[in-house]
Amino acid sequence: MKKRIFSALKISMFLLIGLFFVWIFLKDLSSDAKKEIVNSFINANYWWLLLSLFFGLLSHVLRTLRWQMLMEPIGCKTTFKNTFLALMIGYFANLALPRLGEVTRCGILNKYDKVAFNKSFGTVITERVLDILTFLILFFINLYLQYNMLKDYVFNKFYLPLSEKFTFIGKGYLLYGFIVIALLIAVIIYLLRRKISTLKWFIKIKTLLMGFWDGLRSLLLIKKPLLFIVYTLAIWFSYLMMTYVCFFSIKETVGLGIEPAFSVLVLGTIGIMIVQGGIGIYPVIVAETLALYGVITTTGFALGWIAWGAQTFTIILAGIISLIVLPIINKNTNVKT
Repeated sequence: MKKRIFSALKISMFLLIGLFFVWIFLKDLSSDAKKEIVNSFINANYWWLLLSLFFGLLSHVLRTLRWQMLMEPIGCKTTFKNTFLALMIGYFANLALPRLGEVTRCGILNKYDKVAFNKSFGTVITERVLDILTFLILFFINLYLQYNMLKDYVFNKFYLPLSEKFTFIGKGYLLYGFIVIALLIAVIIYLLRRKISTLKWFIKIKTLLMGFWDGLRSLLLIKKPLLFIVYTLAIWFSYLMMTYVCFFSIKETVGLGIEPAFSVLVLGTIGIMIVQGGIGIYPVIVAETLALYGVITTTGFALGWIAWGAQTFTIILAGIISLIVLPIINKNTNVKT
């Protein structure tokens, strides 16, 4: 019961954060502006959104293939169907709780393809680190290519808030305290290493960490590194096209080029990182970003909600279908419940 209450509180917290951003944006809008947003939804060309969904699903397929490449060198053999379905269920789970999806998809592969959980989870961590590095590269490329357009927005919306947080941490000596505590723990473990090494809980943790390490070093062992790079670039290109084709769904944004789509992709990703699933904040960032390119705020906000809603609906639908299909296609597999 306590776990359920805690989970419900977590979900409610992220929903409230999302609703807070929606309220912040809508509170100063006039009734005419709100009508413009509604009209944008009504008059949108949803055929372009179907194409956007295609690119979204394509990115998931490519991510599945890339994940299999990471697991193969460390002896984790998986079927494409189970890996893809596990990935979609993981995305679905992430809408409820942060990082729940990473644990869920590894648990599914452990159940159906007998893949060691700690090893597959290590590859997931590798994936996440790689995604962050790729995102940072794209962020600075976008900033370099459109510096005059984006410099003030990035400085005021992202750099200043982050610098203030790090300054606060520095003044509170939290970082120094963390280092001292970590050193003390390390010294205690070193002094008691022989006694600790025989304890059951230590052996379990050691085994788990060794599996994580196998997963992490899988990046250095992949058999086709060039193909792995191609998959990574193709995933982010799919994300870009998924964003770009949404511009054609509303007549006011049809004339926008690939540069605004690049900015929306990069800055919108930050919103998804800040708030689980990007609820509430993603449309706001899209509106503020497109405003830099001359798009009125209400249109940008409507486009943000349309794009976010379409992709979220796809994840929910694909997640539910995957939950239903997965046990059916594995009904002949010897699985312990």
